[in-house]
Amino acid sequence: MSGDRAAEPRKKSRRFPALTRDTARPEGGGRAMGGEHAAPYRQWPLLAVCAGVALGLLVTVLHFRAGTLVIGASMLGGAALRWWLPSVGMLAVRSRFTDLLTYGLLGLAITLLSMMAQPSPWLRLPFLEDVVHFSVR
Repeated sequence: MSGDRAAEPRKKSRRFPALTRDTARPEGGGRAMGGEHAAPYRQWPLLAVCAGVALGLLVTVLHFRAGTLVIGASMLGGAALRWWLPSVGMLAVRSRFTDLLTYGLLGLAITLLSMMAQPSPWLRLPFLEDVVHFSVR
């Protein structure tokens, strides 16, 4: 080939690349505050949920039901933050739908199970009692 003739552009392939060079940020995974703020301020949604769970674990040592209610409420709060805020930083792990589903179901399950804890449960769900009695036999 002669140097005066320009190389023809390569036709782009429609195949997926064999090696991925970058990953896309989850929807809403941008900083919660601007870059001029320190990292803890930019990641306040994640820190709020983690602080709530840590507080719930500490309270669980003294009073089991109250501590697990705080943990469940923190998870439900994480779901609410993920739904309402456009950017939540590292609280965004997957798509908004997946995060809402995960945080919401875990928070709801922890809250319901803490209200059903023995002795003297605050909430009684007869079909769950039947499942437990059937599985324990």
